[in-house]
Amino acid sequence: MRSPIRGLTSSDGEEGSDRTPLLQSTPRVEAAPACCSARYNLAVLAFFGFFVLYALRVNLSVALVDMVDSNTTLADNRTSKECAEHSAPIKVLHNQTGKRYQWDAETQGWILGSFFYGYIITQIPGGYIASKVGGKLLLGFGILGTAVFTLFTPIAADFGVGALIVLRALEGLGEGVTFPAMHAMWSSWAPPLERSKLLSISYAGAQLGTVISLPLSGIICFYMNWTYVFYLFGIVGIIWFILWIFLVSETPETHKTISRHEKEYILSSLKNQLSSQKSVPWMPMLKSLPLWAIVVAHFSYNWTFYTLLTLLPTYMKEILRFNVQENGLLSALPYFGCWLCMILSGQAADNLRAKWNFSTICVRRVFSLIGMIGPAVFLVAAGFIGCDYSLAVAFLTISTTLGGFCSSGFSINHLDIAPSYAGILLGITNTFATIPGMVGPVIAKSLTPDNTIREWQIVFYIAAAINVFGAIFFTLFAKGEVQNWALDDRHGHRS
Repeated sequence: MRSPIRGLTSSDGEEGSDRTPLLQSTPRVEAAPACCSARYNLAVLAFFGFFVLYALRVNLSVALVDMVDSNTTLADNRTSKECAEHSAPIKVLHNQTGKRYQWDAETQGWILGSFFYGYIITQIPGGYIASKVGGKLLLGFGILGTAVFTLFTPIAADFGVGALIVLRALEGLGEGVTFPAMHAMWSSWAPPLERSKLLSISYAGAQLGTVISLPLSGIICFYMNWTYVFYLFGIVGIIWFILWIFLVSETPETHKTISRHEKEYILSSLKNQLSSQKSVPWMPMLKSLPLWAIVVAHFSYNWTFYTLLTLLPTYMKEILRFNVQENGLLSALPYFGCWLCMILSGQAADNLRAKWNFSTICVRRVFSLIGMIGPAVFLVAAGFIGCDYSLAVAFLTISTTLGGFCSSGFSINHLDIAPSYAGILLGITNTFATIPGMVGPVIAKSLTPDNTIREWQIVFYIAAAINVFGAIFFTLFAKGEVQNWALDDRHGHRS
């Protein structure tokens, strides 16, 4: 905690600078109301944008079950006999008109993983472009491109597995620019003491998109056929793009309907945090330990996140012999918990800073510790539950829910240390954070040749250890104030 006197001198160091929205000579502008404001309208539209984005990302994992001839996967069955069968008899689909393909398990793995090979390429370029031309069009066209490619998924599948892999990689290219572009936009829109709330609202759409699209995709496959999964979500993405282009402005200065009070509030709160220098300070940026603290935390968190996303359902199916896809509620419950936690933790984080005078770095550290060590504990616990699949669902839900605290921890720390380059910083950290999605499942498969509970315990131990290491590293080296290299000469008191 710190003194309620904010930003009176430049010698306050971290405790003063991380809470200071104004220059010393600039009078503080009273916060503009949140209701119907331009900045919260932006957060809501971004929420639906990331809702669509994740719906487009995860729908293939559900549709692929109906795209593949079930006889092809029988030879790949590695189901353990350690636990009794929990799953109900397989139901006959109402509609089986969708074409089936002879893709084995390895081929399906390449199809699902191809997204990340495109996704990792455009992270840093996306952040750089957003810092130069703005994030509005980059984010909009990134989602539009992904939506259009999704519409062509059935055609690509007909052309062959190679065409589908290329298409999914192109979708990854489109999605890769979205998070850096959104971070770049928030650098111009989010007042420092509202960052947690605004960013948690916008990025929580990703979790809710997963919650809705998983069971909805299953329902569409059941009553129609798998092709309509891609048609529906692709059309929704195009509709969102039209709304985004007409309703969103790049900055408060260019917004046509923003109130004068809100514009002054946003601009004054960011006045001493943004840089006007044209070139990107690449070397000071890459030498910055606070940036690498975020890199390590982001990488570590995503290792556990992808373990929870891809490996625990596999563990439950092949070891516990309970197929979570048979129950849309259970498969979506963990992501609903994470969505709720993101919204609530964003409110809590900003209240701790604005009303209780906690420093920014204190809030970021505490929320990151909860959001990383909590999931690690329950991930390890999942390896020791025996054959109790109901407890496995409970641990999965708790783990994913606690991860939502990170949305107000390291996830938005880029805006704290260098708001002018937040898009580039997120591109850098998300590039490293994409690696676990590519190599994590491969390593897990190599560690579980006999598919036993003991082998899976090793997988969970590794993921948990990486997560704990990331949490400790971030706690030791993270910062909460704008770094010197992120400011230009106009702010002599900070350079």
